[in-house]
Amino acid sequence: MSVSADKVRELRETTGAGMMDCKKALQEAEGNMEKALEVLRQRGLAAAQKKSTRSASEGIIGSYIHMDKIGVMAEVNCETDFVARTEDFRELVKDICMHIAAANPPYLNREDVPPQVVEKEKEIYRSQVENKPPQVVDKIVEGKLEKFYSEMCLLEQVFIKDPEQKLKIKDLVTQKIAKLGENILIRRFVRFQIGEGIDKQEK
Repeated sequence: MSVSADKVRELRETTGAGMMDCKKALQEAEGNMEKALEVLRQRGLAAAQKKSTRSASEGIIGSYIHMDKIGVMAEVNCETDFVARTEDFRELVKDICMHIAAANPPYLNREDVPPQVVEKEKEIYRSQVENKPPQVVDKIVEGKLEKFYSEMCLLEQVFIKDPEQKLKIKDLVTQKIAKLGENILIRRFVRFQIGEGIDKQEK
């Protein structure tokens, strides 16, 4: 079916996708804007998955200071210096730094959580439901562990600027991969807070 140029333009402005991609998505969705958005999203995620194995050695180190009390630095990598200089990429890095300042994740991803920490968490969860059948216990422990990861790991956390959509940081990165056409990785980060780790003397 034919779609109007206005609709194609509107979809392009919303998603940043190419004109032909927007036109094809609208045709496939029979002019329905929401369906067209979903079509583009699925194609973008598929493309992003293919790019995830590519080397990413460029990028920037972003920073964010909150009220002179909390400071964050994060290294976010991409494939080329060209993408590293784009507004979209820099906005992503800034958002990641702001999120780290607010959410204070101890780990980047679940693979970074030490095995002894995971085992300790499992022990705690099992002790809370020890009177239930073993298969039920295992299921409950698994569910609680997933919640632990979603609270403690940066990539698993829900983006603070989009809590209603429940968009995780890893999904935010995937969206940018789909839009910018390059692999993007959060490599490392550090967060400082005034007085952290210092025993304050009582007056």
